[in-house]
Amino acid sequence: MAGARRALVASPAQAAQDAAAMLADAHDWVPVEDAELIVALGGDGFMLQTLHAMLERRKPVVPVFGMNLGTVGFLMNEWRPHGLDARLERIKAFKVVPLAMTATTVAGESFALPAINEVSLLRETRQTAKLEVTVNDRVVLSELACDGILVATPAGSTAYNLSAQGPILPLGSNMLALTPISPFRPRRWRGAILPDKARITLRVLEPAKRPVSAVADQREIRDVARVEIMIDRTRELTLLFDPEHALDDRITMEQFAV
Repeated sequence: MAGARRALVASPAQAAQDAAAMLADAHDWVPVEDAELIVALGGDGFMLQTLHAMLERRKPVVPVFGMNLGTVGFLMNEWRPHGLDARLERIKAFKVVPLAMTATTVAGESFALPAINEVSLLRETRQTAKLEVTVNDRVVLSELACDGILVATPAGSTAYNLSAQGPILPLGSNMLALTPISPFRPRRWRGAILPDKARITLRVLEPAKRPVSAVADQREIRDVARVEIMIDRTRELTLLFDPEHALDDRITMEQFAV
């Protein structure tokens, strides 16, 4: 894809802005709306912002090649100012399918948001959240008392999900992780791995007394009463990686991190 029309985007962080200035005159760039490929400079958070911006435009999405100028950079490649054309000739593409979250609030408002990493439900106060968990129209947990719960994609399974002691899902596994956050009752339930065809519904019990918010990646809806989550195969995204920093290998090696 070395000959593709490229757009350059960068996070507001000074390191990313300095890198963008370094690349600005070294290559020909086009506006994002005219690009066939986007080069994103920043960290994982900025990568998610870039992908969400494309989803919100509801136009055909284009591949994104990220270079890390943030902290972790799990979704990014190594920052190198030189040799970009050669790197883009060797890139490996990975498809990422987002989640679709539909959240209904206590007031009856409905919000539909995509999530690339995870959808999480979190208690808003000191009161423990109480949730009913339904999978494919079958109630699998009539009452889960917890700080929250999350549904993670394979691409997001090494993020918040892993910190909550959830499983790492290989890319291409066609699975979702359903992971409780600090479960109190049933105390021994540690979550489930579900086929990504599953439809997951989370209903908040006692929402007035125990308010809960729903977060799709970085966007929060407060005081939810019900949240429905499923894979959205109509909005596939493409991430580009150097062969030596392929996403599937990085996810696999996270299982051996100490």
